[in-house]
Amino acid sequence: MNRKSLTLHILLIASAFTLVLPAFSVATPDAAQKDLQPGSSVIMQAQELVQALKKPAKPLVFYVGPEMFYQQGHIPGAEFVGPAERPEGLKKLHARAASLPHNTPIVIYCGCCPWSHCPNIHPAYNELKKMGFTHLRVLYLQTSFGTDWAEKGYPVQKGS
Repeated sequence: MNRKSLTLHILLIASAFTLVLPAFSVATPDAAQKDLQPGSSVIMQAQELVQALKKPAKPLVFYVGPEMFYQQGHIPGAEFVGPAERPEGLKKLHARAASLPHNTPIVIYCGCCPWSHCPNIHPAYNELKKMGFTHLRVLYLQTSFGTDWAEKGYPVQKGS
């Protein structure tokens, strides 16, 4: 086999693997990638949540970030679930939500870091979506809880 033929043979094999290997990969749908885009009805702005919390039928609010930030300040009435990026945080979220009716209004938020880098929102959203929750919203905090909530004068509770 000459060099040109060998190169062609290798390219054909590589092409075949490129076409065949994706068929064997396990695709896990990420609802968050699709649903948490700008302008989505799932995204909730801070002012909208403030208004919702004034109503008699308030949504459940779950904080899905690190405990240290929750202790420093959180939305009054928000329940600490723990970082959803960790298996124990997701397990705690699942356990808390398991007994709730699937039409329960739930808002999740983190605010530990900029929205585009948050490791907690997507796993929490995906878990609750997978569980079948139909009234699930995500609070949009572009920069952080401090900048996009506390510094804007919205209510903050410290400690547990």
